[in-house]
Amino acid sequence: MNKNGPILAASPARSSASANINLFQEIVIRLMLFGLYVYFEVQEPFVRLIHPEEWWLYKNPITPSYVPLSLLYPTVFGLVGVVIIGYYIRSRDFHDFKCAWLGFSLACTLNGAITDVIKVAVGRPRPDFFYRCFPNGLVNADMVCTGDSVTVKDGLKSFPSGHSSFAFAALGFLAWYLIAKLHAFTERGRGQSWRLLVGIFPLFAALLVAISRTCDYHHHWQDVTMGSLIGLSVGYLSYRLYYPAVDSRFCYLPYCGEVASPSSNRKPVFKTEELTNEIESDTKMLLEDEDKDSK
Repeated sequence: MNKNGPILAASPARSSASANINLFQEIVIRLMLFGLYVYFEVQEPFVRLIHPEEWWLYKNPITPSYVPLSLLYPTVFGLVGVVIIGYYIRSRDFHDFKCAWLGFSLACTLNGAITDVIKVAVGRPRPDFFYRCFPNGLVNADMVCTGDSVTVKDGLKSFPSGHSSFAFAALGFLAWYLIAKLHAFTERGRGQSWRLLVGIFPLFAALLVAISRTCDYHHHWQDVTMGSLIGLSVGYLSYRLYYPAVDSRFCYLPYCGEVASPSSNRKPVFKTEELTNEIESDTKMLLEDEDKDSK
């Protein structure tokens, strides 16, 4: 046995939980990101030159969205809300509740800002742009659009897909959250497939949303692919900002011990009982291993 006692590695939850989060600052950051999204939402996109041999890419029929925003937003926010609130009711862990909402709100606002900036900068026409530009199907000599200006402007915001990026950012965050809470990749739940299936269900739902954008001719496959990757990346990074990796034994505990207001002088409060049990278990195993080695 080590003369100075067992050497313990600091747990991710304990070593990282000392962060005291300024709630006011975090809210301001999200409002700024949302403001950036709104600003670029109304900006005129870059008008890209369309060569005559390219027009076939944009002559798909105009069809209604299979998953309109009026359905997507309430469904996603409702599903995430039910899961986070449901876990809070079960665990009574208010710190986790606040960190979950901070991570989810960051994923949504950051993804929205990134996606809209790229949309305006690229200005790629949608697959149905021809009939947005020329509703009657007749092209004039000057190639000047005769369609509704709002419809035409929206028709130049194909890349990347906003539906896809939002779905993967929001539901991707939810997937990591569920996987961690169910311990799908830790020793507690490893090998139990139902935990994995429940955890990845939001990703499957996001995939269906993304696929629908090519079926209704609102996006090209490249738009959907890149939008999905952006959303998935933002959702994962936002989750990891507040939680350990999903294969960590402390994956169900948030990094932040307490979310403080700017004027708060309170020290972070941690779930010491659970952490103490985990550390005592580690200590016992290390002591047993060292006893075996010394014999």
